[in-house]
Amino acid sequence: MFGDLMGMMGKLKETQKKIEETKKRLDTVTISEESTDKLLKIEMTANRELKSISLDDELLKDKEQLEDYLVLYLNKAISQASKINEAELGAAAKDGMPDIPGMDMFK
Repeated sequence: MFGDLMGMMGKLKETQKKIEETKKRLDTVTISEESTDKLLKIEMTANRELKSISLDDELLKDKEQLEDYLVLYLNKAISQASKINEAELGAAAKDGMPDIPGMDMFK
């Protein structure tokens, strides 16, 4: 019984380490979102950390358009980063989960 418990605890620690490594790797994955007219470009990591915003001077002339673009393209970049983040962390967690009776929801 205790051997199984110790094995599960070791597996959980392994999984936790794998998740932390995945988080670090996701800091190096860059998501780019660009407006179709090339006036705005946003870059962020897959951990949803904003890295840069580049905008054309044309956008500075129209505050409302700039605000609309920022909301639209930041949301697109965040959504894209979230999908990658959730898929990668979910895979890392699922691969390392020990076989616990009744906990087959991760399979």
